[in-house]
Parts: sequence; C-alpha cells; structure tokens
Amino acid sequence: MAAKNRLKNQFLYLSRSDIESIGLGMGEIIDLIALALKDRGLGRAEMPPKPGVHPGKAGNDNFLHAMPAYLPDRNTAGIKWVGGFPDNPTRGLPYITGLLILNDPETGLPIAVMDCSWITAMRTAAASAVASRRLARKEPVTLAILGCGVQGRTHIEALRLAHPSLRRVHAFDIEPERTRQFVEEMRSLHPAIDWRGDPGPEEAVDGADIIITAAPIRKNPDPVIELAWLAEGALGIALDYDAYWKPELMRGVDRLVTDDIPQLLRTREEGYFLELPEIDADLGGIEAGKVPGRVSEVERILCLNLGLAIYDIATAGRILELAREKGTGTYLDF
Repeated sequence: MAAKNRLKNQFLYLSRSDIESIGLGMGEIIDLIALALKDRGLGRAEMPPKPGVHPGKAGNDNFLHAMPAYLPDRNTAGIKWVGGFPDNPTRGLPYITGLLILNDPETGLPIAVMDCSWITAMRTAAASAVASRRLARKEPVTLAILGCGVQGRTHIEALRLAHPSLRRVHAFDIEPERTRQFVEEMRSLHPAIDWRGDPGPEEAVDGADIIITAAPIRKNPDPVIELAWLAEGALGIALDYDAYWKPELMRGVDRLVTDDIPQLLRTREEGYFLELPEIDADLGGIEAGKVPGRVSEVERILCLNLGLAIYDIATAGRILELAREKGTGTYLDF
C-alpha cells in the first residue's frame, strides 16, 4: 500500500533497505544529534535511563535495552528496542539488531515501526562527531580506530565531515584478518587517507589525536589502554563502556566526560564502570553552553558515549518525514 494512503488503524513499516533508500546523509544526522543534545542540556527532552534485560546463560554479555525518548521541539516520541549479542557474528548474524517505534505525541498511537540497525550505526558515529567538535584539539590529523566493524566504518565518514584535517588512520582489531580487510576496504573508499593496520592497541593509539574504541560491551572487561599511551591533547571516545580503558587512565585524564550523566549512573548500578571516578560534564551541558568543551590544546580527555535514545528518536523522526515525502515503506494494520 502506498505510503500516502494511511488510515487511522495503520502504521508505516520501514525495512532497513527502505531506510537506506531514503538517503538521509551523515551531515544532517550530525546536526540532528547536536540539536537533540542541546535540548537535553536545556531540559527540553524527556529521556529516562534505559532499562535492560540479559537473556541467555548467567554471566554472558547479551543485552536487550528499551530506549524511550520524547523531543517536544521536534514533536517526536518513541522507543528503540535494541539487542547486542556478542556471539552473533560467529553465527553469521549482526551484533546489534532491533526495532524502533514512533508514536503520535497527541494520541499515543503507533505511527511507524522501523529497523534500527542502520540508525544505530549512523547516529552513534554522528554523536562521536558532535563530541569531537567540542572536545578534540584544533585540526586533528590522526585517528585511531580499535574495533574494525560497523562502527569503524561509519566513524570514518562522520569524523571526516567533522574534521577535514584528518589525514591518517591507525586501525586495530583483535582479529588480524579483520584489520587487514578493513584497511583494504577503507583505503579503496578513502584513498586520500594514509591507512595503517596495527598489530596491537598500543601501536594504534600511539600519536593519535582522536581514539575510537568499538569493542563488544563487557560487564567484566580486560582493559588495556594506559594513560601513558595517550599523546598530549588526545581525545578518547569509548563506544564500548570501559572495555578498552583502564581505571587508572579514567582517573588520570584531565577531563572525563559522558554523553549523559544520569544514563551513566544507571549503567553503573547495573554492574558496569565499577571503578568510575567523578564525571566532569556531559555532552548535553556542553552543547547547551552550560559547561565548556575543550579549554586547552594539551589536556587529555576521555568521553564515554553510552548511546542515547534521543539520538535514535531524532534520527527516526527525520526518516519518517522523508519516507512520507517520498512514499517509501508499507502501511500495516494494528
């Protein structure tokens, strides 16, 4: 059924291929994330810390998270139901999967259901771009990516938009063949970049202005990155909680930032970040102008980006607008 023929008892379903065909660009997603964070910092977004369950055998790192948010200024409300199962790649399945539901803020009726894997990949990288614009040193040159999967790929696109000065990328993955394939693929897509695959995390981090870590999230991690490895003025952005970053490093950096302090405190209650020191600021406060971003070219900063529901709902709201304009998707009864 054409997307323009919606009835009151129908919602629009958008598959991943539908979403990709719409053509929402990374630059616009970066702008959406920045505005959502500003709204959060100004108290204009409703977003409770995400609850989760952990299916499977006791002690595994599987998770299913419910991520609701309401953005009044965008008249957008919804929830993402997302799973992360670290063993999925061995089954030929993606690590991150899920669905996102948007509701009519006036009636509560569901108006759209869509795949969330593309949204998650893109909005996570966009959030790192927003963080790095505020927290990286001027004109960073070298980017390190630890974890050569989906996030490694989307972060190249986002951070090159945020920092045209980037000219070198150091890549590392615990699976050497994945590192090799990643570097080969990225070199063909971005030939202007000097690409280097590294045998270990220390070599990858060495001399990097921005460091992205994108390992699977672990409740009992074995972190390896030490404070002494970080160059003067380096920015680390952790997408994987504290999987890569030693507690001594988190205590020793000049500033420790997160994307949302209430979300981080909830995460610690669930058994993560057990040795977490005090947080200096969150990105909502920085985007709202309540606290400064980087104040010195030499300070070393670590930003713990947990992934926020406002990112997903802001991005999904724009996708729905474009889908309606283009007549993309399929209406289903409820």
